[in-house]
Amino acid sequence: MKSISKLLSASAVASALLFSNALATDTIKIGVAGPYTGANATFGEQVFSGVSAYVTDVNASGGINGKKIELVKGDDACEPKQAVSVANRFVDQDKVQAVIGHFCSSNTIPASEIYNDAGILEMTPSSTNPTVTDRGFDNLFRGCGRDDQQAVVAGSFILDTLKRDKIALIHDKDTYGQGLVDAVKKTIEARGIKPVMYEGLTRGERDFNALVTKIKSSGANAVYFGGLIPEGGPLIRQLKEQGVDVVVVSGDAFAQTELVAAAGGAQNLKNVYYSATPDPLADPSTQGVQDSLKKANITPANYVLYGYANAQAVVAALKAGDELKAQADYLRNNTVDSAIGKITWDAKGDIKDFKFVFYNFDDKGTPVLVK
Repeated sequence: MKSISKLLSASAVASALLFSNALATDTIKIGVAGPYTGANATFGEQVFSGVSAYVTDVNASGGINGKKIELVKGDDACEPKQAVSVANRFVDQDKVQAVIGHFCSSNTIPASEIYNDAGILEMTPSSTNPTVTDRGFDNLFRGCGRDDQQAVVAGSFILDTLKRDKIALIHDKDTYGQGLVDAVKKTIEARGIKPVMYEGLTRGERDFNALVTKIKSSGANAVYFGGLIPEGGPLIRQLKEQGVDVVVVSGDAFAQTELVAAAGGAQNLKNVYYSATPDPLADPSTQGVQDSLKKANITPANYVLYGYANAQAVVAALKAGDELKAQADYLRNNTVDSAIGKITWDAKGDIKDFKFVFYNFDDKGTPVLVK
């Protein structure tokens, strides 16, 4: 009787596994990789909120060709080694059919090697380093701008609009931050301006008083910072505390409300500027997306909209076919109406004609477009 019982039990388990596998084939898995823990967790959660909001609507309308979408979270904490682990898990264990991510360029670059080898569609909502798409991967697309595009407008903005020519270049030694600063350095040097200082700080540090003293001694009247808010905010605060009379300019990572607290309050943001895409909230074509997010009790913040837009693009590509070639061909040959406006891609996988504008802050810490 025991042996019969065991056989029946084994048979039941096998049947259950087959049923489970059958169910799995009835869903389309999309991995969403980013920092869900650590200093940059806000960015990852914003992207995931946007992706999840759009996917919820798609599933309510029947999914992709009759199959529901299942999202799989991958926390890389903006650490490259962790990103590689997430990518391997997505491919080998989760069997995802597409990836939205990673967030940090330093993570996207190594992880994308794995997705490319596996032939899986990938779109990053935020990795701006040129190397991401300059390697010629057929499967990889960027749902944001590039550092070299941002650097050209940043250099011109500092020199021509702010009229500052003694520029200290500070980066966080990360792929995104240093890549952005190096591109700005190249831009201003092409205009005959040599930076008065070029130095890196270490991610995770918060005491920059020695660095601030060096910036003050350099005679800089402008600081261009390449990095994220956890380091950029304290740097701004300590510049103000030491009475260093400089303007601070940075990239799109500063487009977050967390900067106000990190910098020690709105009063410290008076001469702080950042470059970013034109505010999608001001684009009438995105009003429907904004309303949908608000109904879902999701604030349509910056990276929420990028997550939503990247999900729109990836879903449109997946609807074009099961094979990577059909998906990639669709993106390279079509325009997607998205939460950040109409977007099209070039042969590299970069958005065509991506535009950057500049913002500073009012006395409440609210971003204001520089006209």
